[in-house]
Amino acid sequence: MYKENPKTAGSGIACAIPQKGECPMHCEDCFFQSGRSYLEPLVENLPNMPADTEGRVVRVNDGNDSNVERELVLARTKYYRHKFYNTSIPKAFDEPWVLTINPGNNTDKDFWALDPVPKSLMFVRFRANTWNVALAAEAVAHYTSRNVPVVLTFMAYFKFEGNVPKEHVTFYVKRKRTANEYLAITTAGWRRVMQVFQDNPLVHSCGKIEGEKGKSGCKYCGNCLREYFATTERLRT
Repeated sequence: MYKENPKTAGSGIACAIPQKGECPMHCEDCFFQSGRSYLEPLVENLPNMPADTEGRVVRVNDGNDSNVERELVLARTKYYRHKFYNTSIPKAFDEPWVLTINPGNNTDKDFWALDPVPKSLMFVRFRANTWNVALAAEAVAHYTSRNVPVVLTFMAYFKFEGNVPKEHVTFYVKRKRTANEYLAITTAGWRRVMQVFQDNPLVHSCGKIEGEKGKSGCKYCGNCLREYFATTERLRT
């Protein structure tokens, strides 16, 4: 039976994971394999494939990676009319897709700098915090100069100790995000980062307002739906 991701509830987005088991990428602080996923126990609830997608866009791989068992992923999702693929591996799809450019150990160190950029790329996702702003600025300069939107996804840490540098602890607080408690950015910390990019119309936050004054549900955001349809228009021409 399909289980809805509580984060996307009411947003017009359904989520699909065609594979079984954990993601072999094992990015640190990924909710999917931290034991906190809405699909736990994974062995019982994967694959997780929505049947009724009329009027909705399917987000393929809100857990795992669409370039892991790629042929299986493509085969099991080909029946969805509206869909986009999520991956942290820089291998393009013919249909709309989203690339996480600084996954795993690269979060604060480096990012995938595609050039040229595939026409089917919806946007790139940058794993953001208050201490990797300089790297974020490099990524933003690279992609937005090529007319590719950048969505800053603010990291939340389920291991409370040792994740946030001492000089940044004032920008983080223990709070609930959707279903679980994390050490997550404050609204003041979020605003501090976002003001760096406030004059760039191609830079967005994952979530309309992050922090304790915001809400993390996708229905308050709209980035994925906007960029999905912008990409389908681009591909059509």
